[in-house]
Formats: sequence, C-alpha cells, structure tokens
Amino acid sequence: MNYEAVIGLEIHVEMKTKSKMFSSAPVTFGLEPNTETVPLDLAFPGTMPTVNKQAVINAIRVSHALHMDIDNELWFDRKNYFYSDLPKGYQITQQHRPIGKNGYLIVNVKGSEKKIRIERLHMEEDTCKQLHSFDCTLLDYNRAGVPLIEIVSMPDIRSGEEAAKYVEEIRSIVSFLDVSDGKMEEGSLRCDVNISVRPVGYDGFGTKVEIKNLNSIANVQKAIDFEYRRQIELIESGGQVQQETRRFDEGSKMTVLMRVKTDAVDYKYFIEPNITPIKLSDEFIKNAIDTSNELAQSKLKRYKQKGLNDVDASILIANKDISNYFDEATKDGASFKIVSNWVIGDIQSVLNKNNMSINDFPIKPSSLSKLVKLIESGKLQNKQAREIFNKLLENPLLDIDELSKSVNKDIIGDEDVLIGIINQILDENPSSVTEYKNGRDRMIGFFMGQLMKKTGGKVNPGVANKLLLEELKRR
Repeated sequence: MNYEAVIGLEIHVEMKTKSKMFSSAPVTFGLEPNTETVPLDLAFPGTMPTVNKQAVINAIRVSHALHMDIDNELWFDRKNYFYSDLPKGYQITQQHRPIGKNGYLIVNVKGSEKKIRIERLHMEEDTCKQLHSFDCTLLDYNRAGVPLIEIVSMPDIRSGEEAAKYVEEIRSIVSFLDVSDGKMEEGSLRCDVNISVRPVGYDGFGTKVEIKNLNSIANVQKAIDFEYRRQIELIESGGQVQQETRRFDEGSKMTVLMRVKTDAVDYKYFIEPNITPIKLSDEFIKNAIDTSNELAQSKLKRYKQKGLNDVDASILIANKDISNYFDEATKDGASFKIVSNWVIGDIQSVLNKNNMSINDFPIKPSSLSKLVKLIESGKLQNKQAREIFNKLLENPLLDIDELSKSVNKDIIGDEDVLIGIINQILDENPSSVTEYKNGRDRMIGFFMGQLMKKTGGKVNPGVANKLLLEELKRR
C-alpha cells in the first residue's frame, strides 16, 4: 500500500523589538540570567500589562506578506496552565481572534509551485528559559515576555522537503521585514511539526504525532522523513501509531518519545481582563504595510529586471544583509552586473576567508559604488580596481580618487603613442587586418591582446579599443 504524509507546522518567531510584549524590559540574548527583567515579567502582584506597539506593527506586516485577513481589533486571551517556565500561571495570547487568518504561502519544490494554506497568525508572550541540571532546574526570566508571533499552517504539506522550503520562506519573510533575525540556532525561530500518515487517496486523517522544538531547517526535513518511515513501518507490522510528543535526536537522526498524549489539555481560555480590546484604524494598518521593507521575492524580480541571471540574483537574496549591502552599492546608478560580480566574488571570498559578516566588512557600499563607476567609465581596469580594493581592505578611509591617480600613473595616456603602437601591430599582421575587413569582428580581440602584450597591460582598454577601431577604418 502507498502512503502519504499529512503535515502541519507551527512556527514561533521571536520578534526583534526593543522591549517585551507587555512590559518595558529590554529584549536581549545571551546576557547574565535574570538581569533584564521588570516586576511584570516575574508576575509581581499589582503589575499591569501594556501592549507593545511595534510588535503589533510587525504582526501586521507578516500577516500581509502571508496574504492574510487582518483583524482591525486586538483581542487577547489568557491561556491557563501551571508550569515552571510560566511565572504568572498563564500566558497572554490570542486564541479566539488572531490578528491574521486565512493566508497562504507559495513554495517552489523541484521547479513546481505548491500553495500551502495558513490558518492563523497570532501574538503572544514567550516563556522563561529553563536550564536543566541533573538535580535541579534553573529559570532565566530574561526571555519571559519576549514578543512572539505563532504561524500555524493547514495540514497541506506532504513531505520533509516541502516543509523545509516552507520554513525557509517564513524565515526569509520575517528576516527581510526585519521582524526577527530568524536564527533558529538561538531559538528566535522555533518549529513544531504535526505529522500523520494515511493511504494515498484516503481523505481522513491518521493519528497525529507532534515533534517539538526543531532548531534548523535541515532537522525539520530529517525529522519528518524519519517519522514518515517510522509510522509506515509501525502500521505495516500490525502496530498502531500513538498520539504522542517526540523530539528529534541529531546524533541518531531519529525521533525519540518524550511523552504520550492522552486527553487534550484544557487551558480554560478566557478574555484577558487587563487588556481592553484595541481598535486598529485603517490608516494604522495601511501605514504598517506601506512602510514595510522589501521582501526577498520582490528583490529577486527587481534584480532580474536589471539584467542579473537567476543564479546571481538568488545568491544575493539568500542573505538579507548581503542583499541590503548590494542595494546600497547600486542605489546611485552603479552597474548591477559589475557590483554583483564584486559582491558574489571578491567580497564573499573575503567574508569566507575571515569568517566575517557583511555587516563587519570594512569597505562601505558607497566606496564599492564609486570603484565600480570608475570601471564603467573606463578610468580603471579590473586589475587596477582590484589593487585599490585590496588597499581599501587595509584602510577603508583612503581616498579612492587619489588611489585611482596612483595606480594610473604608469598608464599610457598619450593617444599619439598609442596610435603608433596600434599601427605597428596592424602592419605586423596584414592577414588579420584582411580577415577583419572581411567581417571577422572577433579579430578585435586578437589585436587588443597584442596591444596589451606590447604595453604590459598599461593602457586604458576603452580608449585603446576606440583608437583601434578608428585605425582599422582607415585601412
């Protein structure tokens, strides 16, 4: 019998705001435990929540990017459960009226487009971080109250590869919108998987298994692929899939049982009494959308319209910061193609060699733009530009115009001298001149090669090419 997977994903995204969802405490990562809190985060009596405006704007932007219906009122609910990571004994969330609903995302898998429906996007607060030891659990409340959005897909995903592409697209959207850094390894984007299997052609659902807290896109795919095989083998051997929660063990590449689910938890949701419903004006929602950053797919389309091929354009949008650097370097009219060659080639080489982020790269985009324009104008050859580039790496404050004059001092600038060398080459190669006259335009490359050889490359290619064509016309 043939089986198919039925998969839905729940993605939690930590938002990159200055303060927490309902308190004034700062949002940080990696600092000393329990140093970035205020009384509300610790559930002190008498403290009252206030809604983070930027978190609402972020949620609107992501909802719009996911083609969702956006609610014009904010309603919050209490999700009641008692656990050590929840100081209040409840979490403030949006159960009954999420800010976004009924959306979708298009993913491309092996050249085919797949539409994955999204049920809801809601805002909530994060729990504190638990540090487990062999005899105790320590609690770090720095994370308690960090703004989250949870994005819940419909069970439209059918493979680990589709799921990985979906998570990749979500991460791209929240990163390019600057809503989150999307770093799964730091927990700022976390993914839970719900998966069951069923015979192909069957419309019902099998028993669902949840895989918690997957911390990389690769692990999302590996966990699903393993669990798909595990459930099929269990069914075909006469067993039954249990409703349970599992985790993915990276060492064994297997999912491992955490706990068996029996009855659904009753969280006793009710409307949060300390936050009255907030009306969002059409103007507020429109402004949040209109001021959004450009998404990766929009940039991809724009880059291709400017003449970049699919490969180069895709490389540039793979990293938001590199894409932003590229945009800055081209905003004053520098050639998209030449700038992309420098970013993908020379700059990426420096970044890889030094294990460096583009944000720490010493040469500013404006300096690269100026260098490229000098190449375009014919005032610099690639060899000279690379010499300047290497000097700027050592001291980015150097003046590019002065560096250009310095590397150009040995260039043969006298046109009479150049014409003399060109005519010498043409006289030495009469048969090649005849071939050019007979329509073989590629002979220009041969003549330019001879000119570079005779001058040691100390000519301006643009000027030399122009003079060469003029002299050939005279023959």
